Parts: sequence; structure tokens; C-alpha cells
Amino acid sequence: MTEASIEALNGIRDFSMLKWYVIPLLAIVLYIYVKEIKDGKKTGNFDAVFAGLTVFGLDFFNETWNGWILIFTNRSAFWTAPGDTALRTLVGWNIEIMFMFLIAGIIWYHTLEEDKKKKILGLPNPLFWAIGYSAFSVFVEWFLNDGNLLIWEYPMWTNTFSGMILIFLFGYLYFYLGAWFVISRKTIKDKIITILIIYSVPVIMNIIGFGILKWVY
Repeated sequence: MTEASIEALNGIRDFSMLKWYVIPLLAIVLYIYVKEIKDGKKTGNFDAVFAGLTVFGLDFFNETWNGWILIFTNRSAFWTAPGDTALRTLVGWNIEIMFMFLIAGIIWYHTLEEDKKKKILGLPNPLFWAIGYSAFSVFVEWFLNDGNLLIWEYPMWTNTFSGMILIFLFGYLYFYLGAWFVISRKTIKDKIITILIIYSVPVIMNIIGFGILKWVY
């Protein structure tokens, strides 16, 4: 097992690691969702909330299968987050990352034009901003990797171009495309059902992993 994997597993889900700054961060995230729900009740439009939950749910799925890679290889997940954190939740996930992804979809949603069909540089604006935010996120990840806060393992990451493409496509772009798909559903019921399906997959995977097989990832 790699040194980064061992470090990422050290203290995983250990609540004695919690730091006080988690409380104001949690309050900020809760405020954002409460405000969006309140606005949604006035307008009947809850798409900002749905976008936020979709992006977080897809990241939850990514982090779950990434943890399974560690179990199957007994070497490393595709990525690990061994750096300092207030709470390490999975080998590639921590409380700070979770808070970020909880609001990332809402940020993306509020960047969109009111007319979702309006184009920017010939692209539907939801797609344009999905590409834009994904590219920016890849840029940030390279700095996190340089600071040893985010470690990439396996040969696919060694080539800068292929590594960037993989992170861009599977680390971010499909999150925002998923949010676009969800808010494009015609009814609130369809949107909720789609989100429930997204969450059911990692929830079932973690029930199997943690609850039945007693895996630690």
C-alpha cells in the first residue's frame, strides 16, 4: 500500500480530528440551502437545490468507487487526499471537499442564463459553463497535487495531458452535465426521482462495503 494511502486511512472518520472551523462552514452551506429552498417556495423553482444535490451525489458516487479501487488493489485508490483536514470521510474525500461540492452545483446554476437555450460561443450556456467550471477545477487540482494535498496514483496520471483530460471529464464535467440533465426534467417529481437514483447507487455500495464486507476506505 502506498505511503499516501496509509496516511489517508490514518484517522479516517475519526471525529476527534474535528476542528471548530467546520461549524461556520456548515452554517454557510445550510444558509445557502435554506435560502434556495425559501426562494423556491416563492417561485416554484427548486432547480438550484436540485443542481447542488446532483453534483454532490455524483461526487459521492465517484469517491465511493474510488475507495473500492483501494480495496481491490490493496495499493491505492485512483486518488487520495492525505493532507491535513478537519475530518477525513473517505480516502479521497474530506469534510472540506464535501462542503465545496454541496455548493458547486448551486454556483454553476446561478451562472446560467435565464434562457437555458441561449448560446455562448456556439454552445448552449449550461454546457459552456460546465466546461468552464470543470477546466477551472482541474487548474485548482494541479495546485492541490503540487502541495501534496491530493495524490494521484497509477500511470494514467503521469502524462500531464491525459491526466488533465481524465480529471476534466470524469472528475467534474459529468457532474455539471448531470445537473443539467436533472434540471431539464419536466416535473419536480421526475427531478427528485432522478436524484434519488443517483444517490441510491453509492448508498448501496457503501452499505455493502462498510456494513456487510467491513471494508475500510
